[in-house]
Amino acid sequence: MHSSAPHFKPSNAAWSRPATTAGSPVNSVGGAPDAPSAAAPHANRAFAVSVTEASPAVGADSTPAVQLLTDTLLEATRRDASDLHIEPAEQGWRIRLRIDGVLHEFARPPSHLRDAFITRVKVLARMDIAERRIPLDGRLRLTVAPGRTEDYRVNSLPTLHGEKLVLRRLEALPSTLSLDALGLDPLQGEAVAAAIRAPHGLVLVTGPTGSGKTLSLYCFLQMLNAETRNICSVEDPAEIQLAGINQVSVRENAGLTFAVALRAFLRQDPDVIMVGEIRDEETADVAVKAAQTGHLVLSTLHTNDAPAAIARLIDIGVEPYNLAAALRMVTAQRLVRRLCEACRTPENESGTALRAAGFSADQVGGWHPYAARGCPACHRIGYRGRIGVHQVMAVSDATRELIVARAGAHAVAKQAHAEHVTTLREAALARVRDGTTSLAEALAATEIA
Repeated sequence: MHSSAPHFKPSNAAWSRPATTAGSPVNSVGGAPDAPSAAAPHANRAFAVSVTEASPAVGADSTPAVQLLTDTLLEATRRDASDLHIEPAEQGWRIRLRIDGVLHEFARPPSHLRDAFITRVKVLARMDIAERRIPLDGRLRLTVAPGRTEDYRVNSLPTLHGEKLVLRRLEALPSTLSLDALGLDPLQGEAVAAAIRAPHGLVLVTGPTGSGKTLSLYCFLQMLNAETRNICSVEDPAEIQLAGINQVSVRENAGLTFAVALRAFLRQDPDVIMVGEIRDEETADVAVKAAQTGHLVLSTLHTNDAPAAIARLIDIGVEPYNLAAALRMVTAQRLVRRLCEACRTPENESGTALRAAGFSADQVGGWHPYAARGCPACHRIGYRGRIGVHQVMAVSDATRELIVARAGAHAVAKQAHAEHVTTLREAALARVRDGTTSLAEALAATEIA
């Protein structure tokens, strides 16, 4: 692989010169929130700050700090970064961007800008700027271009060397969101569409953190969103607002848990219920019983693959008979990076290595998989964007019998194989075969599957 580190060009010079014109880029994130106190301890409300608003000074070096924040946010938008990390160190500090699931360093700014930079973010996110001893949460909305706003969830963490901030970009759903865009092949897409259009039952999406489970659920909800359906969702937190759907955010400190919200939903005449995550026996029990009583329930679970989800729910405490009656489908997924089509190159992998990865002898032949190289179009990374690889397991009568018998994940996986259910590794290798991703990426994404 010939990939190298991405090449960023932050405008370092601007970080040390004063602003002279209101409305220039230096003021893009300099607007003061129209709140009585910027240090309000409760930061659950988002508010807009215009890129053209002039800024009162945060401190003596606030203008360069605002310019740096502007540069960072614009680069994050341009590169479609999911998270921004502001990290203090014993000497200095750095800013990193998570792009397609991988962290890349953006800048190591001058040390004297750190406190002003962090204070500006906390002010915009309505976090208590005087509190540096405990983690804090905030949320902000910035207008980054005419007609375009960006939402961020902000978290601060006190470390040995100062406050660390992480800004999570909360993007609107893509207009092109579909089962195909998620990465499902045509047969998988048909199976999922049939499951989520059923009048009742439990549909689970499984995978580790950051595997795209929530986006898949949002896609399902958008497909079901119609005037004829009452759809309710509970998440921790509700990150993207969906028109026409009754969204609830978990507030455990106020007693609003997943299970409490679920019970309330059942008195709201729902057709479809979405639960952000099944974490405990109480939530699992209510979700399964809701699916048995005429409701379609969609949720996520943290397991390595689809068969393991069944064993996980039984371990949590769900009665096998109830689970067998309610469960309609389990999908598992991972995200793999897409190769940059402008620079991908064939790689001379040996036939032995390809067969060891899972390719059959007749697939290998004279074929060579593509590998990442790096070019200006992909900022020398070799990849641009990500796509899902999926395992889609509809629950058959034979599988229901295994559930009632408390069969383990291995027995369920064996039955799924007999029913020609594609494994995550096989789905990832199919993306290698069609040139979407590299062999190294496919193997890394499915090494625990």
